[in-house]
Amino acid sequence: MPLTVEIAGMTFDARLETEKAPKTCSAFASRLPFDGKIVHVRWSGEAVWIPLGDTNFGVGYENHTSYPAPGQVLLYPGGISETEILLAYGGVHFASKMGQLAGNHFITLTSGLDRLPEIGRLALWEGAQPICFRNG
Repeated sequence: MPLTVEIAGMTFDARLETEKAPKTCSAFASRLPFDGKIVHVRWSGEAVWIPLGDTNFGVGYENHTSYPAPGQVLLYPGGISETEILLAYGGVHFASKMGQLAGNHFITLTSGLDRLPEIGRLALWEGAQPICFRNG
Protein backbone atom coordinates (compact mmCIF):
# COMPACT_ATOMS: atom_id res chain seq x y z
CA MET A 1 0.00 0.00 0.00
CA PRO A 2 1.57 3.33 -1.03
CA LEU A 3 2.04 6.06 1.56
CA THR A 4 3.29 9.61 1.68
CA VAL A 5 5.45 10.68 4.59
CA GLU A 6 6.01 14.38 5.17
CA ILE A 7 8.79 15.40 7.55
CA ALA A 8 9.75 19.01 8.21
CA GLY A 9 8.26 20.10 4.87
CA MET A 10 10.01 17.32 2.88
CA THR A 11 7.85 14.69 1.19
CA PHE A 12 8.84 11.03 0.78
CA ASP A 13 7.07 8.18 -1.01
CA ALA A 14 6.78 5.01 1.05
CA ARG A 15 5.14 1.60 1.17
CA LEU A 16 3.62 -0.49 3.91
CA GLU A 17 5.37 -3.87 4.22
CA THR A 18 2.04 -5.73 4.26
CA GLU A 19 3.47 -9.14 3.35
CA LYS A 20 6.21 -9.11 5.99
CA ALA A 21 4.38 -7.30 8.82
CA PRO A 22 0.63 -7.65 8.13
CA LYS A 23 -0.64 -7.12 11.68
CA THR A 24 1.55 -4.07 12.28
CA CYS A 25 0.61 -2.56 8.91
CA SER A 26 -3.11 -3.12 9.54
CA ALA A 27 -2.94 -1.58 13.03
CA PHE A 28 -1.04 1.45 11.73
CA ALA A 29 -3.15 1.91 8.57
CA SER A 30 -6.28 2.08 10.72
CA ARG A 31 -4.81 5.22 12.34
CA LEU A 32 -3.99 7.10 9.14
CA PRO A 33 -3.42 9.94 8.78
CA PHE A 34 -0.89 9.70 11.61
CA ASP A 35 0.64 12.96 12.84
CA GLY A 36 3.47 13.32 15.32
CA LYS A 37 6.80 14.91 16.13
CA ILE A 38 10.19 13.33 15.59
CA VAL A 39 13.16 13.87 17.87
CA HIS A 40 16.70 12.59 17.49
CA VAL A 41 17.43 9.23 19.14
CA ARG A 42 19.62 9.05 22.24
CA TRP A 43 21.13 5.55 22.11
CA SER A 44 20.49 4.10 18.66
CA GLY A 45 22.77 6.06 16.31
CA GLU A 46 21.55 7.80 13.17
CA ALA A 47 17.77 7.78 13.56
CA VAL A 48 14.80 9.83 14.67
CA TRP A 49 11.89 8.58 16.72
CA ILE A 50 8.34 9.34 17.73
CA PRO A 51 7.87 8.60 21.45
CA LEU A 52 4.41 7.10 21.97
CA GLY A 53 4.37 6.31 25.69
CA ASP A 54 1.73 3.73 26.58
CA THR A 55 0.11 3.64 23.11
CA ASN A 56 -0.96 0.09 22.37
CA PHE A 57 -1.13 -0.99 18.74
CA GLY A 58 -2.21 -4.49 19.80
CA VAL A 59 0.65 -6.24 17.97
CA GLY A 60 3.63 -8.33 18.98
CA TYR A 61 6.87 -8.86 17.11
CA GLU A 62 6.86 -9.50 13.36
CA ASN A 63 9.55 -8.75 10.80
CA HIS A 64 11.55 -7.29 13.69
CA THR A 65 15.12 -6.05 13.58
CA SER A 66 17.62 -4.13 15.69
CA TYR A 67 19.55 -2.94 12.62
CA PRO A 68 17.24 -1.07 10.20
CA ALA A 69 18.66 0.32 6.98
CA PRO A 70 18.24 3.99 6.06
CA GLY A 71 14.63 4.63 5.09
CA GLN A 72 13.23 1.74 7.11
CA VAL A 73 10.58 2.58 9.72
CA LEU A 74 10.13 0.39 12.80
CA LEU A 75 7.33 0.13 15.33
CA TYR A 76 8.48 -0.93 18.77
CA PRO A 77 5.24 -2.24 20.31
CA GLY A 78 6.30 -1.60 23.90
CA GLY A 79 7.46 -3.88 26.64
CA ILE A 80 10.77 -3.11 28.31
CA SER A 81 10.67 0.44 26.94
CA GLU A 82 7.89 2.74 25.75
CA THR A 83 6.08 2.31 22.45
CA GLU A 84 7.80 4.19 19.64
CA ILE A 85 8.24 4.59 15.92
CA LEU A 86 11.83 4.83 14.68
CA LEU A 87 13.08 6.02 11.26
CA ALA A 88 16.68 5.19 10.35
CA TYR A 89 18.61 7.77 8.32
CA GLY A 90 22.04 6.13 8.70
CA GLY A 91 23.70 3.44 10.80
CA VAL A 92 21.45 2.20 13.62
CA HIS A 93 21.72 -0.29 16.47
CA PHE A 94 18.23 0.09 17.97
CA ALA A 95 18.44 0.47 21.76
CA SER A 96 17.11 2.27 24.82
CA LYS A 97 18.40 2.91 28.31
CA MET A 98 17.16 -0.63 29.03
CA GLY A 99 19.43 -2.13 26.33
CA GLN A 100 19.02 -3.48 22.81
CA LEU A 101 15.52 -3.37 21.29
CA ALA A 102 13.96 -4.84 18.16
CA GLY A 103 11.15 -3.18 16.26
CA ASN A 104 8.79 -4.29 13.52
CA HIS A 105 9.97 -3.09 10.10
CA PHE A 106 6.62 -2.10 8.61
CA ILE A 107 7.28 0.90 6.33
CA THR A 108 10.03 1.53 3.79
CA LEU A 109 10.66 4.95 2.28
CA THR A 110 11.03 4.58 -1.50
CA SER A 111 12.11 8.06 -2.55
CA GLY A 112 14.33 10.84 -1.27
CA LEU A 113 16.71 8.66 0.75
CA ASP A 114 19.51 11.11 -0.03
CA ARG A 115 17.59 13.76 1.98
CA LEU A 116 17.33 11.66 5.14
CA PRO A 117 20.57 12.93 6.73
CA GLU A 118 19.07 16.44 6.60
CA ILE A 119 16.12 15.16 8.68
CA GLY A 120 18.61 13.89 11.26
CA ARG A 121 20.49 17.19 11.29
CA LEU A 122 17.29 19.19 11.74
CA ALA A 123 16.08 17.02 14.62
CA LEU A 124 19.49 17.04 16.32
CA TRP A 125 20.25 20.75 16.05
CA GLU A 126 16.83 22.40 15.75
CA GLY A 127 14.67 20.10 17.87
CA ALA A 128 11.39 18.30 17.29
CA GLN A 129 10.11 18.26 13.70
CA PRO A 130 6.60 17.50 12.42
CA ILE A 131 5.88 14.19 10.67
CA CYS A 132 2.72 12.98 8.96
CA PHE A 133 2.01 9.58 7.44
CA ARG A 134 -0.95 9.46 5.04
CA ASN A 135 -2.32 7.34 2.22
CA GLY A 136 -0.29 7.95 -0.91
